[in-house]
Formats: sequence, structure tokens, C-alpha cells
Amino acid sequence: MAPARAPGSPSGALCWQLLLTLAILTFACDACKTVTLHVPFKLDAEKLIGRVNLKECFKSATLIHSSDPDFQILEDGSVYTTHAILSSSEKRSFTILLSNTETQEEKEIPVLLQHQTEVLKKRHSQEKVLRRAKRRWAPIPCSVPENSLGPFPLFLQQIESDTAQNYTIYYSISGPGVDKEPQNLFYVERDTGNLFCTRPIDREKYPSFELVAFATTPDGYTPEYPLTLVIRIEDENDNYPIFTETSYVFKVFENSKIGTTVGQVCATDKDEPDTLHTRLRYSIIEQFPASPTLFSMHPTTGVITTSSSQLDRELIDKYQLKIKVQDMDGQYFGLQTTAACIINIEDVNDNLPAFTRSSYVASVEENRIDVEILRVAVQDKDLINTANWRANYTILKGNEDGNFKIVTDSETNEGVLCVVKPLNYEEKQQVNLQIGVVNEAPYTGSSRSTMNTATITVNVLNQDEGPECDPQVQTVRIKENVSVGTKNIGYKAYDPETKSSSGIRYMKSSDPEGWVDVDENSGVITILKRLDREARSGVYNISIIASDKDGRTCNGVLGIILEDVNDNGPVIPQRTVIICKPVMSSAEIVATDPDEPIYGPPFDFSLEGASDSEVLRMWRLTKVNDISARLSYVTDLQFGKYTVPVRVTDRLGLSLVTPLDVILCDCVTPNDCTIRSGLRTDTGEVILGKWAILAILLGIALLFCVLFTLVCGATTGAAKKPKVFPDDVTQQNLIVSNTEAPGDDKVYSTNGFTTHAVGGSAQGICGTLGSRVKTGGQETIEMVKGGHQTMESCQETGHHHTLERYKEGGQHTLDSCRGGPIAADNCKYTYSEWCSYTQPLLGEKVRQCDQDNTHMQAQDYVLTYNYEGRGSAAGSVGCCSERQEEDGLQFLDHLGPKFRTLAETCMKR
Repeated sequence: MAPARAPGSPSGALCWQLLLTLAILTFACDACKTVTLHVPFKLDAEKLIGRVNLKECFKSATLIHSSDPDFQILEDGSVYTTHAILSSSEKRSFTILLSNTETQEEKEIPVLLQHQTEVLKKRHSQEKVLRRAKRRWAPIPCSVPENSLGPFPLFLQQIESDTAQNYTIYYSISGPGVDKEPQNLFYVERDTGNLFCTRPIDREKYPSFELVAFATTPDGYTPEYPLTLVIRIEDENDNYPIFTETSYVFKVFENSKIGTTVGQVCATDKDEPDTLHTRLRYSIIEQFPASPTLFSMHPTTGVITTSSSQLDRELIDKYQLKIKVQDMDGQYFGLQTTAACIINIEDVNDNLPAFTRSSYVASVEENRIDVEILRVAVQDKDLINTANWRANYTILKGNEDGNFKIVTDSETNEGVLCVVKPLNYEEKQQVNLQIGVVNEAPYTGSSRSTMNTATITVNVLNQDEGPECDPQVQTVRIKENVSVGTKNIGYKAYDPETKSSSGIRYMKSSDPEGWVDVDENSGVITILKRLDREARSGVYNISIIASDKDGRTCNGVLGIILEDVNDNGPVIPQRTVIICKPVMSSAEIVATDPDEPIYGPPFDFSLEGASDSEVLRMWRLTKVNDISARLSYVTDLQFGKYTVPVRVTDRLGLSLVTPLDVILCDCVTPNDCTIRSGLRTDTGEVILGKWAILAILLGIALLFCVLFTLVCGATTGAAKKPKVFPDDVTQQNLIVSNTEAPGDDKVYSTNGFTTHAVGGSAQGICGTLGSRVKTGGQETIEMVKGGHQTMESCQETGHHHTLERYKEGGQHTLDSCRGGPIAADNCKYTYSEWCSYTQPLLGEKVRQCDQDNTHMQAQDYVLTYNYEGRGSAAGSVGCCSERQEEDGLQFLDHLGPKFRTLAETCMKR
């Protein structure tokens, strides 16, 4: 089954129905084929009747014309009627003329208009005569104009199966528009396969339909596959273009250049895209105010630009445009819509502020400050209360002394002229000012001048003023040795109007030393006391009050510059000199002179006394430089204090004798002498140093320790206890060795040998050994490397006794004496007497040291150590360790007598 050609509508064709069928005939004119358009009997105005492929005939055509004025040809080949046509004959023809103005080439396309009734008749006659060839069961595109007025049902096309030659075929369809929404829009005749439309269709709602056709026999057999039919709804220009906004508002600055973009408008059209129905054209219909024309609109983009640079906000600040958009590419029969557009003109600073007057006159009393004397106004055509309108005033000339300032009143935009520094009528009675004004915003206009100016004449009014202290600070120069009662010029004030000092009275309000008196009528000063430049360094100031007859006053300062004279001899500030003998043999002395340098160094130093005096025999002075000398002793003097008078003479011969207290001290440094020995003051008191006090306290403590030891030894010596040897295995030995040699007997004692307490019993050895060594014996204590210590405690001739102490695993062993019986008895007696006193005390001390503050076991106090080679640089970490690293090295500055020899050796002589 194959679809048949559409036969067209009956003889009563609808006015708005347009069907396009292209028939290629053999007739040719300039290689262009004749085009046949099938039209209804009646054609309405401005209706599309078909399209002609112009490119196929002439691709480079620039001009398109129609030979029949009833028809208009567009660029895409669309053929429109210019007015309603009622055709009397069944056929009508015209020619489309194509030409190229550059190449002068021309071509023609014949167009044949054929009524639909004629097409229908020819089809029926052909069906009766000709036999249909076998056709494929395939779809042929079909279209329906939207909004068709019928008559309905409207025939669309016929579908037919080739199997109808052998079978009785029934046709049916399904899909949208049949059994789906919108239902019952299409139907097909069961026996003929004719497809009909039942009512008008809106393309914007349903642009196309896809139906499925079925061919079946009466008994239900399906000899064909289902056929897909696509029905396209042809667009009609039935939708007006619509602006996106009913009213547009844009703004543009005045004086903008030609072509400045103002804004862009936009419109939409619901008709089929990419057709003439949606090809829009924009234009400006009307402008208000109408003249001059200042804006233009791009026809396709809708962009509004300026067409003139004469925009002036001060003349017109707003324009209203009526704009239009039209489809069909702006053809007169296209649908159109209008909208309003408001363009606001923005202000720029193209107008200078101008003074309302060219000159002004003001007056002000002299000596007035912070007072307003004049207000000036300006006119500005720019927008009020903007930077283009607000004024900035400035004083251009006449204010070199800074007496005036001008500011802007933010509310009135006026310039306010004020006096900020007092004027003096006696100096100037009139001041001429030139002022200028500009806007806050930069000027963008075309005027050459960028500032308006005006002149102000300020008259200064006279006032009756009091005396004037000018200058306020006045100085006089007086020598410091001037006699009391000497008069000198003083302070002078004057009347500013008469420039005279008569009638002005003076009095001093401040004179710190009371050196001068001020004459009431003349201001002359009189010296009351001896002046001393050294007592008041710099300028000596006296405050003066000057007053007139009306009691008006002014304040001034009279500065007296004291000129120096050589009235002070040089002196030695350091009256006490310490010489450390024999480390030092001299000391340096320095002299100063309070007078000015012209009366000062170089100094001459000499010893005061007769030629045969003891001072000259004992001491000598050697000059070091202009201000210092070196004092040294000549003979070998005893330690003590000496008085040496030294005379120092300045460059002008003025001298002064300074008695020096020279102390010869047995010391290394002068400070050491002061601390250790103390210095006798003028009142006779002796000041002891801190090391002297510490030495006294240590001596007292040592004396008490000796007495305590003697008393305790006498008490415990009578009671002898059996000797107990603790188990001792150690790496250290105390070996008693005797050296038999002639010589004096020497007794050596050791103190402080302690061991770790085990089982709560103190195992230690403290005390004095060798108390009963016989004549000829020598007792030594030897510390043996590798952990062995030896101590000789008892010795007889030909006998050798050893006391060994071993330590291993915390157990201790003591082997005190070995040898003959007599030597053993003596040794036992010595050991028993020694242990009876020291062992209980040491045991108690070790037990206390082995506890912390809460009387609990504290392993950090007394620990057992083995020999591990050389000592560590880190020192001890126990809580009982000495913390000598915290001690400074200040003790080196004050060494005691025992280190004096070492210090004398190290010092540079």
C-alpha cells in the first residue's frame, strides 16, 4: 500500500487554505524551470500561496521582481498576494524576474497557478484509465495549514496497500490526534484509506503529529507492517511579536559622542523560528521632544544609540521614544507591536560655577580672630546637590600672611570668608583678596577657562590697643663680675599707635635669684647681687609686665646673658686616691674648671709645699695630658693614709690647691682595699667589708666546733665497745702503709668517709686516724686508681697493718688491722675509740639524709656508686649536689689574702 497524491479541496475552496505543490515541467526559460502552485479559487490579501526555489535558478540575484502586481516575491522565494484575488479561470501565470546589477545578468522563472478542483478532476480521470503500479508501503510527508477554516472534514491524503489487489483490506490509524490527546482530530476511511482532518489546529500548541496506520483483512490478518505517518502543521503568521517589557528606561550622559550605546530592547514571536514569521525588525516611530532627532535603533538587534552629540541635560533632561517591532522582516503586511522607552539624561560637570558679583567689600576690626566677615554666592546650572554643583572656594592672592580662610557652606553652597589671624591696623588698613571657585568634580566642558574669580576688598578698622611687647623676648649681655648697683638697659614696650614707649610702666613678675631690680618708668635694670654664671647656666630670664595708663598690659621676657670671667680655679673632684702597693706605684688625678674653655685647660699640676718639705721628698707629679697628671710615691712608704696638697693652675694663671687623701693599701685593686680593710671616715668610724664580717663569723663557728668535739670525745672515750667489722666487699681499699725513715713524726687525719646504710645500720667510717702512731712511724693515706683506696692507721717496727674497705652489691666489709699482737692491740684501741664516737653520729646522719621531708624513704639522697672512669662534665644529679654553676664569678673581683700572690703574678705591672 502507498499513499496517493493529495487531490486538493472541492470547488468551494476556503479563503485561508494554502497548499504548495511543485511540478517540474519541461518548459524552460533561460535554464529556469516552470513552477506550478496549486491555489484555491479565492485568495485573500497578504497570504502565502507558496515558495519558489530562487537559488536553483539564479544564486547571485540582487533584484527580485514580479511581472504580476497582484503577487509579491520575498528574498526566500515566498509568494504573497498583495490584495484579495477572485480567479475566473482555472489557470493563471506570471513571471519572477531575477537580475544582478553588477554582472547585468537576468533570468526568469515562470509561475503557473492551478486551481485545486482541476487537479482533483485529473486525478480521478487518471485512476479510471491507468492501472497503478506496485508501490511500497511507505509514508509520504503530509502537511496541514494551521487555523484552517475547512470545509471539514478536510481531506489530507490516501493510504493504500499493494495487497489490496489480492485481499479485502481495512485501514485504521492510531496515535496523538486519534485515540490520544487531542482525540478525534484525524480519522481514516476503512475501505478507501482516505485520511481526513476534523477541525482547525494551532501549530504553536501542536507543531506535528505522528500517526500509525494499519492494513488488515476482515478476518484479522495483517499483510503489512504498521505505517508511520508524519503530519506537519504549517505555520501561519498568527502571533504578534511582543516586547519583553512594556516600558524601557535607559540613561545616558549628556554630551555623549555619536554612537554611544543607550540600551537594547528585545521582543519575542511564538511563530515558527527561522522563518519570515519570526524575522523581526525594530524601529523608532516617534521621539518626544521631536526635534532634534538624537537617537537611532539598529533594526535587527534593537540597540539604541545616540545619533547626535547635542544632548544637554540643562535643556532637556528626559526623552520619550515610541518603538516598534514587526515580523515578516519588517514588510508592511507583517504583524507589529509598540512599546515606550524613556531615556534619562545624566549630568556631567559641563557648567562652571559663576560668582553673582565680580567684586565684594567687607570690613573687620583689628585684632579680631575666628569671625565671619563676608558670604559670596555662585550660580551653577549643573544638577543640584551633586559633585558637579557643589563649589570649592580658594583664596588666590592677598593672603600671604595667612590672615583669612574661605570655606563652603554645605547647605547654601556659599563661600564664607573668615579671619583666622588678627590684623594690625597700624601695619595695614586695607587688604585686597582675589578668590576663585571650582566644582568638586572635574570640569568637562568646552570652555577654555576652568575657574571663575572675584575680588574682595577688606577694610581694617582701628582699635585703641594696649602696649605691645615686641619682640616678646629681649636680651642684654652683662659680665658676671659686674659691681652691685650697676645699671643696664632693660625691657622696652611701645604703644602700637604712636610707636612710643612714653607712659608705659614696667614691673618684674619673676626673678628667681633676685639679682636685679626693674625701673618702673624706663624698664632699666639695676644689679642687686653678685652675678654668678656658674650658678645659672645659660640665659637668666626675668619676666616683665608692661602696662599703659588704662591698665592694659602685655607680657615680655628679659633674658640676661651672663658673660664669663676667669673667677674659678681648677679643682680635683676626686679627693681620695687609693694606691695598691706593691701592685701599683701611682694613681691618675683629673682636674676640672667650671669656667668656659677659654679660661680652662691646659692645666699645670704641682705639689704644694716648701722645697725641703716632706711632701716633695715622698711624692712626685707627672703630667699626663691637659687635664690630668699621675701621682706616685718616691720612697718606700708604709701602708696608711697620707695628705698630699696639689695645686692646679689654668691657662690664665688662676690656681687652686686641692688637698688629696692618698691611701697606700695592701691590695690588688682599689676596690679590694675598700672592701677588705675598710676606710676611716671623717667622723672616725670604721666601716667593715662583708668579707671581713664573714671571716669573723666563720672563725667563731670553727671555735665552737673544736670545743664540741673535745667535750664529746672526753665523754665517750671511757666507754669502749667491741669492735664490729661489717661485711664489706668493694672495689675500693684503704691501705695503711708505713715508710720507715728517720724524721719527725707526722700525724694525718681523714674525715668524712661514709657509705650507704644497709638494713637500717650505718656502715661508715668517720673520725681521726693515727692518734697513737709510734715514734719513727709515718702515716699516709693513698687513693688508688681503679677503685682502690689505702690508709695506714697502725704501724710498729717490722709490722704492717692494713685497713681494707670493700664494696660490692651493697654489702660492706671492713678489715681493720693485721700484724703482731702488740700492734693489733694498739690498733684495736684506736679503732674502738674512734668508732665509739663517730659511728653512732654518722649512722643517725645517714638515716636522716636517707629520708625526705615526710620521713619516707628517699633514694635520691645517699646512693651507692661504682667507679665508672673519668667524671662527667654534667656533674652530679642528686638533690644534695652542690650547685656551683649558679655562682657567678664576682668573687674574682675581691680575692682574699690567700690569692694575693696569684693575683700579683697575673696582673700587668
